[in-house]
Amino acid sequence: MGWVSGIVVFLLTWWLSLFLVLPWSLKRDEQGKPDDPKMHQKVMWTTVLAAFFWLCIYLLIHAEIVDLHQMAASMHREDHGV
Repeated sequence: MGWVSGIVVFLLTWWLSLFLVLPWSLKRDEQGKPDDPKMHQKVMWTTVLAAFFWLCIYLLIHAEIVDLHQMAASMHREDHGV
């Protein structure tokens, strides 16, 4: 994985991790608004979680457990009947 694709993968995992972390410890008032959303903590946990996911993805690709080039070639053969 190159550095540009590494950054893109990290940003995507960060964004998905944010949606996992947002509902954690969310308390609402009588009108349904979040009482204290604790966004600083949630951004920190999102970054930690995204870094963990990114490291797992990087290790899978680097160890060639997941071979993206082979998967792309296989899909190309299926699409073009080769």
